[in-house]
Amino acid sequence: MKTLRLIPDGTSIRFMEDRRFSFPLSGLLIVVSLALYMVFNLNFGIDFKGGTLIEIKTAEEVADISGIRSQLGTLNLGDVEVQEFGAPNDVLIRVQTQEAGDLGAEAAQQEVVAKVKATLGNTVDYRRVEVVGPRVSSELASAGSIAVISALFAVLVYIWFRFEWQFALGAVIATAHDVILTIGIFAFLQMEFNLSTIAAVLTIVGYSLNDTVVVYDRIRENLRKYKKKPLTEVLDLSINQTLSRTILTSVTTLLALGSLYFFGGEVIRSFTFAMIWGVFVGTYSSIFIAAPLLVFLNLRSEQVQIPNEADETDDTGSVTN
Repeated sequence: MKTLRLIPDGTSIRFMEDRRFSFPLSGLLIVVSLALYMVFNLNFGIDFKGGTLIEIKTAEEVADISGIRSQLGTLNLGDVEVQEFGAPNDVLIRVQTQEAGDLGAEAAQQEVVAKVKATLGNTVDYRRVEVVGPRVSSELASAGSIAVISALFAVLVYIWFRFEWQFALGAVIATAHDVILTIGIFAFLQMEFNLSTIAAVLTIVGYSLNDTVVVYDRIRENLRKYKKKPLTEVLDLSINQTLSRTILTSVTTLLALGSLYFFGGEVIRSFTFAMIWGVFVGTYSSIFIAAPLLVFLNLRSEQVQIPNEADETDDTGSVTN
């Protein structure tokens, strides 16, 4: 079998010239994402808002959404959302957090489940029931935010220790770029943002970092080899040398995620969508954001530590002694 090559050998795309367009584009997308978040906010799921979530399957081929909504409206439970969820006879019911009664907040949420089941009866199949109290939802929201911030800080420390400070700062900026754009797309589409989405965001951080480190490692290697070449030429050379690996990794990951998105069901759809979006923006940022940032951070070849002076090469790649 012949080796699969998505990118031909000897590719020499001048990516550094494109930073005149990629930086303004990314800056605009970040501003738009933050504006969407402030204006529309995220469509937080039951994990963060608290309340009760019940997934049912009706006996009819097509569920009577308006009929179910009317039945539940007589229970005086406050804000009740009823929507189709996947198949035409799959229904998702969300009920807002109830005020704590004499038995406490958790018992008040459990009482909602009992009332819904008593109203809908045994004519439907109860496939999933989740009850989250207001205190638990607040703790989950805080833990999710801390997890993302901690991941970005860990990236900064690791890359700083492994490379030079310019690489560390560039990696964090590129990773933060991916996280902000992911939040922006969720605010725009109003897809449910829940704990699985937080897991996807953390996975995006890892994926984007992995892609960026591969490119950075080649850049550092080439800076040691071609000490007389301009930085922009070394960056272009490094990106082109790793481009085949970057694209192949992204394509194979997207094939798996595409199967999960279309055949994995509604429960994990927000997770897989976040992952698919993250692969796109992570690949983009590794090439068009992380590497060009080194030019603005004024990286120089003499700043890169060389463990063995005898391994130095000139700008043609031949060994110098």
